[in-house]
Amino acid sequence: MRKVERQQLIREIITKSQIERQDDLVAALMVRGARATQATISRDIKELQLVKVPSNDGGYRYALPAQGNIDNQTRLSTELSNNMLSLERQTQFLSIVMRPGNGPVMASLIRQLEIDDVFSVIGDDAGVLVVCRSADAAVNVEEMFQNLMNQGD
Repeated sequence: MRKVERQQLIREIITKSQIERQDDLVAALMVRGARATQATISRDIKELQLVKVPSNDGGYRYALPAQGNIDNQTRLSTELSNNMLSLERQTQFLSIVMRPGNGPVMASLIRQLEIDDVFSVIGDDAGVLVVCRSADAAVNVEEMFQNLMNQGD
């Protein structure tokens, strides 16, 4: 199962069930045919920005963050300023080199912003490939990233 599908399944599970621990989430995913390690779930929890909230039985459970509290554009600006090593454009592609470990967070933030000029985003440990809809769109997105990076300074 791809990460995007697994994370969507995690969102569904935590909104319909009382999930208190990562082990419970791993088990709930397994019941639905999705295998994942606890380390993978830990990264998913971080990327999805899940929070622990009081449950009805007096314990705590995972929940989605309140959308009003998250400003992904500000987070993207901070990531660009603090962790981006380079940004290069070639036709409709942008290559972003990040400090090790920051690629997945950056890719997730770009996806969450749902930028019209962006067709797809691929991220690994220290890099992000942004596929734009056209060469002009890539110029626009590059300028947006440069502006956001300067805001975070």
